[in-house]
Amino acid sequence: MGKDFSLDADSYLPLRDEVFFTLRDLILKGELSPGDRLMEIHLAEKLGVSRTPVREAIRLLEKEGLAITIPRRGAQVARMTEKDLSDVLEVREALDGLAAEKACNIINDEILGRLSASMDEFKKAIKSDDPKVIVEADEAFHRIIYEAADNPRLLSIVDNLKEQMYRFRFEYVREEKNYDTLINEHFSIIDGLRKKDVVFVKKMMHTHLQNQIEAVRRIIKNYDR
Repeated sequence: MGKDFSLDADSYLPLRDEVFFTLRDLILKGELSPGDRLMEIHLAEKLGVSRTPVREAIRLLEKEGLAITIPRRGAQVARMTEKDLSDVLEVREALDGLAAEKACNIINDEILGRLSASMDEFKKAIKSDDPKVIVEADEAFHRIIYEAADNPRLLSIVDNLKEQMYRFRFEYVREEKNYDTLINEHFSIIDGLRKKDVVFVKKMMHTHLQNQIEAVRRIIKNYDR
């Protein structure tokens, strides 16, 4: 692994988290490729830390589906598979449907105002052309809908799933051609919620996810060539 990288000297995060975010960014940006080994000793030397925070960071990467440990070979950057993509987004779609139905029943001006403000932030994020910022703004928009469903257990499950979806969302928003689609879909979801049209909102949530599935599926196939 000949990559040249280092920790953020000005960060106030725990060392484990600094290592985690550094490695995650390298994986998401493609500087660490699928199949690259994540050797604790080597990474510790490169980052100027002990093996403990590196080991803990790799566990966090595994939780997000970004790394995998293979017996007798150790940890390596995980490959994205169509099965992983389908499994994660299949669950997310079921949760989206439940959230949409509950949110439509209790939607009000305050929630709609938060969604509109979130859209302004989302459009600003897109102009930044930073995939990480765009993903965070996209998640913030959807979180408002989940909070509107008023079900803490549902929100907890979605928060856990968010980590597993991060890589797929990141790949999707890296392509500028998807930006207009994302914006239009978000506005359609808001419009459906405003009208309390459960069927329409569910349909738009499905379309929203399906577009991501198809785009990321193409990316995965290109990786396998």
